[in-house]
Amino acid sequence: MKFIKRFRKAVRRVIVYGLGVPLLNALDWLIARFSRVGNPAVFDTKQFPWVERLEAEWETIRDELLQIMPDWQRVPNLQDVSPGLSFLTGSDGWKSYFLYGYGHCVPSHCKQCPQTARLVESIPDMKTAFFSILAPGMHIPRHRGEYKGLIRCHLGLVVPGDPGDCRMSVDDEMIHWHEGEFVVFDNAYHHEVWNDTDKPRVILLIDIVRPMRFPMGWLNRLIIRLITWSPYVREAKRNHRKMERGTPLINGAAAQGA
Repeated sequence: MKFIKRFRKAVRRVIVYGLGVPLLNALDWLIARFSRVGNPAVFDTKQFPWVERLEAEWETIRDELLQIMPDWQRVPNLQDVSPGLSFLTGSDGWKSYFLYGYGHCVPSHCKQCPQTARLVESIPDMKTAFFSILAPGMHIPRHRGEYKGLIRCHLGLVVPGDPGDCRMSVDDEMIHWHEGEFVVFDNAYHHEVWNDTDKPRVILLIDIVRPMRFPMGWLNRLIIRLITWSPYVREAKRNHRKMERGTPLINGAAAQGA
């Protein structure tokens, strides 16, 4: 039985990564053509009206994050939630505290961070939202996202060191995060991340559906729905549930400041 389960899992991985990802990449040119917000590597945040509203409440979000930070090393590694991303880290240096993942809510985390949950839920077409914690000295090598139909947004919450110590290159642009400010970019462009400090860097990472003209807007939503149902996302959801049951945060010692 174990062999059969492993065989099925291997077949699913071949289908998802061997066939699904190249197919999604092939749609890039079509998505760029029908995009309502253009095709830059880094967007002007004024194109997204909700950004200003969330920036105005960034301290509320940071305050809820700070409840987690005393115990941040117990937050799940992104590679443990999504094993397909292990090639990016090779260590325990990239932590992910999920509120939403591809539309799937993490009820206990949303309950622990109710104001943050309220704010991200108010974002039109939000699909994913989590606190992304990058450990001191961590480097994420150059890579690109698998699907251009989503747009990635970073809200700086804890940015240690001098300007430029925490940075990200997107295509040929260099991004320096600032606390309380959003960066909105196309995750399908190659990008690379550094934290050259001795403290963790934390952002609120959000994915939204790219605004598209008809008929690509309809097709884009269908593809995202199929990704949500894919073995890749279902596996990540199962992994997260197991880790959440094993290492609850905030409730108990962390909540008491121990």
